[in-house]
Amino acid sequence: MKRYDLIVIGAGPAGLSAAIQGANSGMNVAVFDENAKPGGQLFKQIHKFFGSKEHQAKTRGFRIGQKLLADAEKAGVEVFLNSVVMGLYENKEIMVMQQDKVFHYKGDTILVATGARENMIPFEGWTLPGVMGAGAAQTMMNLHGVQPGSRVLMVGSGNVGLVVSYQLLQAGVQVAAIVDAAPRVGGYGVHASKLTRTGIPFYLSHTVVKAEGTDHVTGAVIAQVDEKFRPIPGTEKHFDVDTVCMAVGLSPMSQLLQMSGCETTDKGGTVPVVNSCGETTLSGIFAAGDVAGIEEASSAMITGRLAGAAAANKLGFLSDEDFVEVSAQMKNSLRQLHEGTFSPQNKGRTDLTLTDEGIALSDSLFKYGYLSDGEIGRYPGVTEKKVGIHPVIECTQNIPCNPCQDACRFGCITIGKSITNLPIVNGEAKCVGCGMCVASCSGQAIFLVDDDYGDGQATVTMPYEFLPYPEAGAKGVALGRDGKAVCEAEVVSCRVSPAMDHTALLTIKVPKEMSMKARFFSQEVTK
Repeated sequence: MKRYDLIVIGAGPAGLSAAIQGANSGMNVAVFDENAKPGGQLFKQIHKFFGSKEHQAKTRGFRIGQKLLADAEKAGVEVFLNSVVMGLYENKEIMVMQQDKVFHYKGDTILVATGARENMIPFEGWTLPGVMGAGAAQTMMNLHGVQPGSRVLMVGSGNVGLVVSYQLLQAGVQVAAIVDAAPRVGGYGVHASKLTRTGIPFYLSHTVVKAEGTDHVTGAVIAQVDEKFRPIPGTEKHFDVDTVCMAVGLSPMSQLLQMSGCETTDKGGTVPVVNSCGETTLSGIFAAGDVAGIEEASSAMITGRLAGAAAANKLGFLSDEDFVEVSAQMKNSLRQLHEGTFSPQNKGRTDLTLTDEGIALSDSLFKYGYLSDGEIGRYPGVTEKKVGIHPVIECTQNIPCNPCQDACRFGCITIGKSITNLPIVNGEAKCVGCGMCVASCSGQAIFLVDDDYGDGQATVTMPYEFLPYPEAGAKGVALGRDGKAVCEAEVVSCRVSPAMDHTALLTIKVPKEMSMKARFFSQEVTK
């Protein structure tokens, strides 16, 4: 039986972060994962992360995964793939299936980072091929280069449903609609907004009631729900789709921790009871990432590092003094992600009406997935009347993110002490139109507006992440925040730079009076 100072179960963001922290502290570390490739969810995440520079904001998830793998190799972490951990016992021994044989390993400390699984809801036809979890669709697209279907109905408006819907569009798949039984959008408003301006409708207070077809999905039916989430007869709507994606939450995969005998509790699924450093009620057994509570990957990496440091301290590889310093730094970093509109203490709340700054939240954003023209002017990132080119930041919720401030070298954008503060456009600073703020915004919520283009025309520069890129001179229509055509438009330029990491800056020319309305460009005929 081989022995390690630290055994990590799960090679996702939390597990790899813990392994790197432990190995860099001098521990002999092994990581076991049932998959053929390490990295967990990170390599499916092609979008840019939120947070601050220390949280690797504006970096795409798969690039973070690449860095973690490189750091793990450099630190000397042993990674065992295609290794199914079948048992975890109180004495910190694990039983692993490898190449059809069972092996036993002993850890002086154990960290469980097994992540979470997708939830499903039953409805007529839900077992048909073509009904799948949003994460499965994401795996097909981003890991295997396969379209999950040609026309998709997305069920769920949380961040997973919103992010995967956008990635479906990027993969050339049509998204017929986004459906959610809740009466309001569940994920970040900026994620919803970048979908609605492409023309995708939201059906809130609706649920899927039927997937049509015999041997595969050929259509889907949704219906409005009452206050008890029961479908209302006579409100059915039909969609011609070949795929139904379910993004209806995640459940922690805590079976190994339950097997170990540690104390558990129910927090949106069975999770272990852990202290502030991730240690369970069994000494030397830790948990980090989604298995200890569903959060974003940024939080998972921090909790993984914190648990890895705690394990190193427990065995004497990290001094008490160093551990206090390291843990304080990581807890502060985690605290920043736990503030604002989507903080753990606000989870599930529907009574929030004001931002942290006391500004009224957008009713239209909650109900329809976009900001109304009448609401947009109330936010500090929006400056409508300014001579010359200037940024317009349509960020209206207290989300932990500040790369726009770091991207501007000229002081046009400020965030404040907390990364969850709403961005403010400084009207006194001179914008040079470089567009780095547009490219750095993880929520694609920043636009450059120039009302002085001449001949009664204005230009709007927007983030664009669809191939092929429109060419200069191409003509089409500008779409508003609600996805409806507002005017004719012509492409002035489409700038691409390695520094922008595949976020092109698309500049279109529109009538001057439409500069604060045009937010997307389409060469297709719209309704």
